[in-house]
Amino acid sequence: MNLTILIRGGGDLASAVIHKLKNSGFRIVLCDLPAPSCVRRTVSYCNAIYEGDWEIDGVTSSLIQSLDEIEPALDDGLVPVLTLPDREVRDFLKPDVFIDATISKKTPDYDMSWAPLVIGLGPGIEAGRDAHVVIETKRGHYLGQLIHEGEAILNTGIPGNIAGVDKDRVLRAPKAGTASNVREIGDLVKAGDIILTVDGEPVRTVIDGVVRGLIAPGFKVHTGQKIGDVDPRGDQDYVRTISDKGRTIAGGVLEAILVRFK
Repeated sequence: MNLTILIRGGGDLASAVIHKLKNSGFRIVLCDLPAPSCVRRTVSYCNAIYEGDWEIDGVTSSLIQSLDEIEPALDDGLVPVLTLPDREVRDFLKPDVFIDATISKKTPDYDMSWAPLVIGLGPGIEAGRDAHVVIETKRGHYLGQLIHEGEAILNTGIPGNIAGVDKDRVLRAPKAGTASNVREIGDLVKAGDIILTVDGEPVRTVIDGVVRGLIAPGFKVHTGQKIGDVDPRGDQDYVRTISDKGRTIAGGVLEAILVRFK
C-alpha cells in the first residue's frame, strides 16, 4: 500500500503517528512552522527544523528547502520536513491522506476535499465536515477512538494526569519574552529548581521528576504559554521514547487509513 501522506504538525503526538505510519510502509511528508513551539523536542520530528535531521527510534526526519527535494528524501528512507505552506505542498504532492496533527484546537482552514482521506486529531475538528475521521486525543477510556460524525471531547485546559499530577507538571511562561534554558531535557530535578528563564525571570518546577520537555532556546514566548514539562515518574528513558498516549493515537490513525484503503 504505497500511499503518500501529508502531515501538518510535527510535535510529539504527531511524531508518534509519523513513526508508526513510516514503519508501516507509507510515504510520509511533514509540514510545520519555521519555528515550531514543540516542548517535547527529543521525540518531535519537527526538531529537524532546528537541528537539520532528527532521529526517533530508527526513523529520521530531515529538513529540506524545496518541493523538488521531497522525492529524493523519500527515496533515501527519510521523512522530509518542509516549512512551506502545506497548501502549496498539497497541491504539488497530491497526497492520498492529509492529517492535521497540530492539535491546535483552532477552526480548520481545510476540508474533506484536501485528500481522499482527511484525518484530524483532537477537538475543534468536525468529522463529516472538516475531516472524514477525527481521532480522540484526550487521555482516558476513549483515547484513540475513531469519530466519523461530530467532534472529539472538548479541551478542559487541564493537562492529563500522570502519576497523580496534572497542571503542576507543566511549566508556563510568567511573561512575554525570550526563553533561556537552565536545565536540559532528561535532567532529574527537585521542586524549587530553576528550569529556565524568560527574560531573566526564573521558572521553577513545583514537583520532583525528570525534565521531559523544554521549548527551544531563544524562542519568543507569550504569557502563559507552555514552555516545559516535568514528568513526576522520574524515568529518564521516557524523554527519548514515544509515549503510550502517542502510540494509542497513532494506532487510531493507522486503523482509519486501513479501513479507507483496504
